[in-house]
Amino acid sequence: MPAVDPSYDSEQGLHDVPATTPEAEAMWRGILLGTDPRYRDNHALLSRLPGAPRCYMCSAPFKGAGAVVARRMGRHPWAKNPHYCSACFLVLEQQHGGAEVECSLFFADIRGSTSLAEKMSPTEFRRILDRFYDAAAKVLHEHEAILDKFVGDEAVAIFIPALSGDQHASRAVAAGRALLRATGNGEQDGPWVPIGIGVHTGIAFVGAVGEGPSTTVTALGDIVNVAARLASAAGPGELLVTAEAARAAQVETGERRELELKGKSERVPVVVVRVAEAAAPA
Repeated sequence: MPAVDPSYDSEQGLHDVPATTPEAEAMWRGILLGTDPRYRDNHALLSRLPGAPRCYMCSAPFKGAGAVVARRMGRHPWAKNPHYCSACFLVLEQQHGGAEVECSLFFADIRGSTSLAEKMSPTEFRRILDRFYDAAAKVLHEHEAILDKFVGDEAVAIFIPALSGDQHASRAVAAGRALLRATGNGEQDGPWVPIGIGVHTGIAFVGAVGEGPSTTVTALGDIVNVAARLASAAGPGELLVTAEAARAAQVETGERRELELKGKSERVPVVVVRVAEAAAPA
């Protein structure tokens, strides 16, 4: 476990920037692109500490051995929103704003969840959802994503340059492959939960939205809509990667399709990745 100075606060000074000023946008751009060393170095440290669950933004562990170190740094689940640590939530709550950056969006969706729920009790279905959430959170944190949200039977994550450099598309595709394997998709005996995944790369507005306890870091824009539609269009065990993301991630093999996605005026070309066809993750 890396040694840390318990008085270290990588976000010191970030709370003082008004959200409506150019300085606030510059602050968010620095966080998202990795030019602000405070957030970049902090995430690099916290992501190496063992434990789960973790802060959606900085990966500070809330339980396990690493949580002891995180708490000494003042990072514990924030009472207003337990998905974030105290330091990150202050940034989100006080700095409403963000910046437009190139990033990669990741949506994973349980396929046939309505039929699945029909065949079991509500408690059994909840156990399946909890297991899916746990598997997705583990994979996404391991691949250095910002976990946007779990909503219904879906997991949403953002891969930003600050955490992946210009490899954010590769990380998103690798996370998709890893989650397919973690859920048993592609195995002869069948998955313990069937999922489909969509990955798209482009420009999105990423920042803090919402008020009070509902404040969260999220992505907005057409890139989000495309990634969400891809997850809905993916069959069980399929990872659909747009041409933009495939080019950035250097995905050169796989079935090619052109999809008609709801709300899109033109067909969207994608590469279909399956576990059996997937190379070792990046």
